[in-house]
Amino acid sequence: MSVNHIATKLRTMADQNAKLEQELEAAQQRIKVLEQENLQKEQEISSLTHRNSIQEGELEALEKKIAEMKAAADGSVASSSELESLQRKVQLLEEEAEEADKNLRETNEKLRLTDVKAEHYERKVATVEAERDSWEKKYEEAMEKYKSAQDEMTKLAEEIGAL
Repeated sequence: MSVNHIATKLRTMADQNAKLEQELEAAQQRIKVLEQENLQKEQEISSLTHRNSIQEGELEALEKKIAEMKAAADGSVASSSELESLQRKVQLLEEEAEEADKNLRETNEKLRLTDVKAEHYERKVATVEAERDSWEKKYEEAMEKYKSAQDEMTKLAEEIGAL
């Protein structure tokens, strides 16, 4: 093997090493972005869960009011105007309860979709981490080859110098 051949081989390995370092850096950046997105999705899940529990409480309160109004309407009502007023209130409360129930269903659907997205991003992060580990292993192997070639070149230079 000539010195030029070894030098060329070392330059090639150094170029490969630089390329691997760039790819490793890109993979690490991608992991950071995915982890940030995952954190945002988890915060959104927490927010939607809290909102869901608040709406469930509101729905229960409205249903309780409806039951009270119906009970009051079923009891002895003195005048028909009071009865009509109570019936309007009951109708309004039922509409509010339906709206609250609709909001609750929408919130539950958003929560479910957010859970699905969070799982997707968790899988993506795991894939990117595995890819990063693979690149790190390739980088270490390239460094070992580079070091071995350097040692071989040093020995060859010593042999040439001894001649």
